[in-house]
Amino acid sequence: MNVLITGGTGYIGAFVLQVLRSRGHLVRAVVRSDESAKAVTDAGAEAVVGDVTDVAWLTGQVRGADGAIHLAALGQDGDDALIAAVLAAFGGTDKPFVYTGGIWTWGDNPDITEESDQMSAALTAWRVERQRRVLESGLKASVISPSVVYGHGKGIPAGMFTYGPRSEDGALRLIGSGEQRWSTVHVEDLAELYVDVYERAPGGELYIAASGVNPTVREMAQAAVGPEGTLAPESADETRARLGELFADALLLDQQAQGTRAKQRFGWSPSRPTVLEELAAN
Repeated sequence: MNVLITGGTGYIGAFVLQVLRSRGHLVRAVVRSDESAKAVTDAGAEAVVGDVTDVAWLTGQVRGADGAIHLAALGQDGDDALIAAVLAAFGGTDKPFVYTGGIWTWGDNPDITEESDQMSAALTAWRVERQRRVLESGLKASVISPSVVYGHGKGIPAGMFTYGPRSEDGALRLIGSGEQRWSTVHVEDLAELYVDVYERAPGGELYIAASGVNPTVREMAQAAVGPEGTLAPESADETRARLGELFADALLLDQQAQGTRAKQRFGWSPSRPTVLEELAAN
């Protein structure tokens, strides 16, 4: 199939592109620059250079595809343009569309499922309405909400713990007390789920991408510094002052998820190293 993707040069999108190509799909990647065009071309995709927020232009690009996967971090206005283009291009067809949400839209929750009430962190509150719009569009549309993504020395866990700031005495700064849990998923396992959903989902469903490994921030930080390393907890207000209120409040959420629906629907079985294993190895 001829798949149009956004975000093909991004952390998640680059791996999704690889999986699509490995399964025989032709990929057209919307990019904004010649540099990005070269990156996706080198990865085996056809580059489409243009402004993804130009609804008329993007509608024409989407209309020529057999399906689409949205992976770019465009923000509220950009996602509105993307959704409008897909609705215009895919209306009345059975072409699959996969849209990206995020785990933070559920807020604090020790057992997140797709049916749980969404009490979003302020940073991602705008996503809730866009997800609803996609799922109720009448298209063969699905939403994937990734947990905290890690792998290959990238993602938030690496940024916060492997390369995180230290106190004056060399201790790794925690995010708050560090007792909150994060739902996690390896980027390669996540990429496989995106393509599973694209190829097999019936449409109209949301899937939480969660490995089922939900460590505390303290556990992840300790894995990063090793058993002899020291940690420096801080107050929530200190974390907000250091990272900014919106981002800090998302990282301070206490969340756990199992990803049961995706595992049952598609036989998705995350198999890469856990986030604790990854952090300990880097």
